[in-house]
Amino acid sequence: MTLESNSSTARRPYARALIVTTLLCGLAGAAGCGKVITIGDAAPAGGSPAASAPATPQAPAPSTPPASSAPAAGDTAPPSSGAAPQLVNGSAADNGLSGDGGTVRGAAVQERPPVWVELSAVASPALGAHLVDVNRSTLYRFDKDTADPSRSNCEGDCAVTWPPVTVKEGGRVYVAGVDPSRVGAIRRSDGGVQLTIGGWPIYRFSGDEKPGDANGQGVGGSWFAVAPHGAKATPQ
Repeated sequence: MTLESNSSTARRPYARALIVTTLLCGLAGAAGCGKVITIGDAAPAGGSPAASAPATPQAPAPSTPPASSAPAAGDTAPPSSGAAPQLVNGSAADNGLSGDGGTVRGAAVQERPPVWVELSAVASPALGAHLVDVNRSTLYRFDKDTADPSRSNCEGDCAVTWPPVTVKEGGRVYVAGVDPSRVGAIRRSDGGVQLTIGGWPIYRFSGDEKPGDANGQGVGGSWFAVAPHGAKATPQ
């Protein structure tokens, strides 16, 4: 009886934590259900010069042709042009999708915006809680951007080294472990739709080749992994 009672007592905190987690997930789902991501205004002409980006090492040219951004098997059909992106709670897999939606990795060129994008919160000792995409590529923020208003100052060569996380007009954004209210979008000067977290435009690094790489952390003293709420990720 004593052992049984102790075991039951020990399980209570875990049960309470599970209940709290379930309630929070339910609230997040309600907040993200059917949400349309409003696209902010484009940067003004002549604004966001590439020269404002710090000197950063350029990733070597890929030895293989750029990966195609066409949807893989199991991805949704391309959405109609001109529509606002839709926010969906849960990962792409949770919502019955496979593939990558057209998101490329490393130095591969993102020739066309993905038809869907996944933003997931993960944690590591080196970075703490931070965001990754469906390919588990680390996502970053740039200190020379602004969050209020949301504005990207990474254009031209900077955007080759630090490709913006974009999504097709009318595409879907799947979020796992991310507060839907923190997700937004801006219209880049080239017309592309770039996602933001907490107002900060987000990017991947062309020098990250493998899932989990974080070679862009601290580059130029201005590039940092982005936390799920938009701040700089804090190592554990």
